[in-house]
Amino acid sequence: MRPELKGRDVIRGFRDFIMRGSVVDLAIAVVIGTAFTAVVNTFVSAIIKPLINAFPGASVNGWGFHLRGGKLSQPTFIDIASIINAIIVFALTAAVVYFLVVVPMTRVQEMRARGATPEPEAVPEDILLLRQIRDALGARPIDGTAGPTPQHPNA
Repeated sequence: MRPELKGRDVIRGFRDFIMRGSVVDLAIAVVIGTAFTAVVNTFVSAIIKPLINAFPGASVNGWGFHLRGGKLSQPTFIDIASIINAIIVFALTAAVVYFLVVVPMTRVQEMRARGATPEPEAVPEDILLLRQIRDALGARPIDGTAGPTPQHPNA
């Protein structure tokens, strides 16, 4: 085989792999998921987080607390609102993925399973021949007489 044909086969195989439906669908899902996560994160940061920060009262830093250091160190702020923000973003993203992707795909798979009837498998010719031989041997008489007689029940 010529080397350039082998390279073409590799490129053709790669092209077929990339154009396979599941790979394209996965790429689209990643792009849409990333964009959707940005939308949810912006919504929660712009609307929900300010509401959470308003619970303890008006403060510049939001809902959290300071850890005081020594005289020379700056206090560290523990931002509880950001943790709640991340949990809300995760929960909203998971809910949308579940209700817009998982539930519809499960229904589609159930519908396909109900409509699909398994076709009987074709029996290979050698198996058919072996079955005929088995049946012919089972029909032989046990006492050695000629002719097809029923097989002995104790055999």
